[in-house]
Amino acid sequence: MGKIIAIVNQKGGVGKTTTAVNLTATLHDLGLRVLLCDFDPQANATSGMGISKRKLKKSVYDVVINGEATQNAIVSTPYGDVLPSTGELAGAGVELIALEDRSYRLAKALDQVKDKYDVIFIDCPPSLELLTLNGLCAADSILVPVQCEYYALEGLSDLMSTLRMVKRKLNPRLEIFGVALTMFDGRTNFSTQVAQEVRRHFPGKVFATVIPRNIRLAEAPSHGIPVTVYDRSSRGSKAYLAMAEEIKNKLM
Repeated sequence: MGKIIAIVNQKGGVGKTTTAVNLTATLHDLGLRVLLCDFDPQANATSGMGISKRKLKKSVYDVVINGEATQNAIVSTPYGDVLPSTGELAGAGVELIALEDRSYRLAKALDQVKDKYDVIFIDCPPSLELLTLNGLCAADSILVPVQCEYYALEGLSDLMSTLRMVKRKLNPRLEIFGVALTMFDGRTNFSTQVAQEVRRHFPGKVFATVIPRNIRLAEAPSHGIPVTVYDRSSRGSKAYLAMAEEIKNKLM
């Protein structure tokens, strides 16, 4: 049965979708059966995996709101399977309010297919609202990308408060799977200081691998491919491959 990991941080621009796409691709490279559920209305993980949003007949919106069978919306790519998103999902937060079990719609959808995968990643939107709550209720654990920049820890206390609330009231199995340090600039003392501070806040939870600032990571999404396909020899690619090894060892 697949482990479901929500990739979540309500702060935007921390490398959340980049992490979702590239961990899906690298774990797929390592032989795991991986599904990436794009639960962000921006649908950047969908396009980052090479899927045209305009050509989709079904998406996660149809599954969660209209009751479409999950398998019918999944798209297979050379880099792993994707439950794609479209802009339609933007209105789902409002539509969910009127639905029965509104916090568990995604959980029920992923229950249909989780036996087929070793790991399912959920790319959550950069906010703490009903879509993200669905992601947290569907997940066994969370992976938190944290940028090695000023204000990195700002908002993490809100995320941890939400995590505790969800664990107490809605999903008692929810745990922190890991914290990923992103956008690390080894030329600055500040990045090192932020990394030390994050490790102090999350003892034993921060991955040893640090994701560097890397132009190839920024360029790959515009080509609709993971960085390991765009430039496998780049520092960003090597970092995500190393992090995938860490995750595989934790999963197995």
